[in-house]
Amino acid sequence: MENTSQLLEETGPAISPLRPGDDSNKIAVSGQWTLIRQKFFSNKVAVFAGIVVLLFYFIGLFAEFLAPTSPTLAQPRVTYAPPQSIDFFVTNEVDERQWLPHVKGYTMTVNQESLRRSFAIDETAIIPIGLFVEGTPYRMWGMFEMDTHLVGPIDPSHNMNLLGTDSLGRDLLSRLIYGTRISMSIGLIGVVSSLIIGVVLGALSGYYGGWTDIVIQRLIEVISALPTIPLWLGLAAAVPITWSPITVYFMVTLIVSLLAWTGLAREVRGRFLALRSEDFVTAAILDGSSQRRVIFRHILPSLTSHILAVVTLAIPTMIVAETALSFLGIGLKSPVVSWGVLLQDAQNIRAVATAPWLLVWPAGAVVLTVLSFNFLGDGMRDAADPYST
Repeated sequence: MENTSQLLEETGPAISPLRPGDDSNKIAVSGQWTLIRQKFFSNKVAVFAGIVVLLFYFIGLFAEFLAPTSPTLAQPRVTYAPPQSIDFFVTNEVDERQWLPHVKGYTMTVNQESLRRSFAIDETAIIPIGLFVEGTPYRMWGMFEMDTHLVGPIDPSHNMNLLGTDSLGRDLLSRLIYGTRISMSIGLIGVVSSLIIGVVLGALSGYYGGWTDIVIQRLIEVISALPTIPLWLGLAAAVPITWSPITVYFMVTLIVSLLAWTGLAREVRGRFLALRSEDFVTAAILDGSSQRRVIFRHILPSLTSHILAVVTLAIPTMIVAETALSFLGIGLKSPVVSWGVLLQDAQNIRAVATAPWLLVWPAGAVVLTVLSFNFLGDGMRDAADPYST
């Protein structure tokens, strides 16, 4: 005993006590949500993807202010005009470089054989640009009359087309920014709708089992077996042509959400089947909790992180579905502006041959958004299980 006591005094205890403020022991006392947050922020790719997603939603939220001009403003004199680049210096009369942010205008030539106009950048036409400039009037969020734009030509009589123009001379950058609001919001609203349906039906199916489970699972199988494109065609054909663009927008959202809840319902059902026999559920039942309270107060909150990860991965599916519907001409149509509508407008030989930017920029926005959501969803899915290695 004396030797043991002397050894402990010399070497110290085998397990060091937890000391307040000791960074090495933070993980040992952290709660589950703290562990989830720490694991997510350790994934740099997922964090960067989350920043990109938030940036897209910021653009959609302040589309009127960020867009250089109105998305419906036609400029017939500059149809299919190429993108302009921003330069920051000009050479004055004494060959000195002077600070002046500007874009260069266009010069027009006519093909004598086809009598088709074409545009090129005119190096001598200087159009000064600035921040917070006066431009096309708009109603911010449909409530406030404003005419201030983040960036644009200082002289409102000139136009700036950083991404080029379409067949009617409309600024593609402005249309892309306005399209961000529609495409990103339709994915979010569609996921919220499918989330409610999928979570409720999946919870009922997994908790009660029996005939309830059989009926819901057969419904899921029927919806999953339906051919998607013919079903979209039929539902889109049933939409009256007299409906307003806003009504069509919500109808497309409803169509997409009604076909996208089955995967989430199966995920939730599987988790409920695994958790309904756990000790905390049995304890809640013995304590007198109602079945509704057991489902929505005890079991469902334990699935929050998992559902959040699944939802994050479902949003890009919604965005792609809306883009595909509009691209095929059975979704949103002008004057509504979305990424799918922009791609549908570019379906002609001249756009592909002489104005590739009409396809590149909307398609690039869709690809970047889908990849960002996928990386974000993967990071959240890994973080949802912080105890995995």
